[in-house]
Amino acid sequence: MEEEFEFGFTEDPKFSVERYEEMIRNHDQYFFDAQAFENIIDYYIEKNDPAKALQVSEYARNQHPFAAVFLIKQAQLLVVSNRTSEAFAALDKAAMLEASDADIYIIRGNLYESMERNTEALENYEKALDLAEETDEILLHIAYVYQNMGDYETAITYLKLCLKQNMENQDALYELAFCYDVLDNQQESVQFYQAYIDNEPYSYAAWYNLGNAYTKLSLFEKAIDAYDYAILIKDSFASAYFNKGNALVNLEKYAEAIEVYRQTFEYEQPNADTYCAIGECYEKLEQMDEARSFYKKSVKMDPKLADAWFGIGVTLDFEERYFEALHFYKKALDLDIANADYWFAIADAEYKLGHLEDAERAYEKVVELNPLDVDAWLDYSSILYEQQRLTDSIEVIAQAIKNNPEAAELYYRMVAYLFAKGEFNEALNYLETALAADPEKHYILFDYLPQLQKNKVIIDIINRYTK
Repeated sequence: MEEEFEFGFTEDPKFSVERYEEMIRNHDQYFFDAQAFENIIDYYIEKNDPAKALQVSEYARNQHPFAAVFLIKQAQLLVVSNRTSEAFAALDKAAMLEASDADIYIIRGNLYESMERNTEALENYEKALDLAEETDEILLHIAYVYQNMGDYETAITYLKLCLKQNMENQDALYELAFCYDVLDNQQESVQFYQAYIDNEPYSYAAWYNLGNAYTKLSLFEKAIDAYDYAILIKDSFASAYFNKGNALVNLEKYAEAIEVYRQTFEYEQPNADTYCAIGECYEKLEQMDEARSFYKKSVKMDPKLADAWFGIGVTLDFEERYFEALHFYKKALDLDIANADYWFAIADAEYKLGHLEDAERAYEKVVELNPLDVDAWLDYSSILYEQQRLTDSIEVIAQAIKNNPEAAELYYRMVAYLFAKGEFNEALNYLETALAADPEKHYILFDYLPQLQKNKVIIDIINRYTK
């Protein structure tokens, strides 16, 4: 009778831990039932003390040699301690005692997944699926493996199965958005989240992801509505405020965006990105002192945030403080050496300071990094033209046209340079091409060489295209 009572009785976990610690202190041997040992192990896991939890699992195995649960706990703890081969060994022993325990295959799958042995990971997860009662987390892990393999379509299938099992699985909702993103399939993403919201109208994560999908489709008004619903359901959702701010910026509603960005501070610590975003809004509103103060807050929090250093430069540039601006542009460039926008700003500031050689080098870098930047090509050639280096400026524009055959303004500029060099026939050929591409832009030619307005041949050709 007494034995039966002992078996059915589970003591208070706190009491179990106290008894266990007393046993260790006294170098003694007490008996604990399996449940008590599990409680003690869980207590140490919660206290983030895997070493102690492992020690308990050893005691538990000695007292209950046929209980697979302690080998499984041990394996979990060995995984945390990066003792992979020992974890595999513990799982093999557990499988000999209780082959139908899904946790064995889940942990083994995790191990293989972390080793990028995808086939073995999938085999174990599939086995776990057959044995487990709750499968949403297993389905999520299968999706992760397919993502690692670059098979995002199959990952999406498993993420949808996961959400079918558990509509509340936030990770699956976010991963799904990520997969649609990689596949650049925002339309399908929108359809999925809309259908999901029909069933789960109070899922703030679904509204948030819907907002992100709309943003990527440049449907900013719709995105803002979706973010508003997410915020309505969870008013402390800082990321939704931040992304709503970004959508407002895209609609050029800078003052509103500032208000929304500031709301994030009510729910999370201010961070460098948000300060930088607010700085950018003030910059667009041409309130440069405010902008600079937020950019400075940003770099104080994160000295590696290149955009904020760049922003400080932009505010100084606006005030015609080019020398100071250059200093900050270069700080940004040090952090992001291949950023064409930074090189462009440097080129422009060097030019305004009269450092033509430095400006030229910087423009060369811009067009190398971004050969599709028509303005950079125009500015670059312009510097050469100003120095009477006509051949060089023609060469640069020829390169520009090669990279941007659709850009009419390049052809007009070429006409101007060829006229200046006295190559009239060639100039007229380019003029025909320019007018065929975009007759409205012919004013560019006269901006550059006003005297051509008196040239009858040119006016006749232009009239053929514009009348």
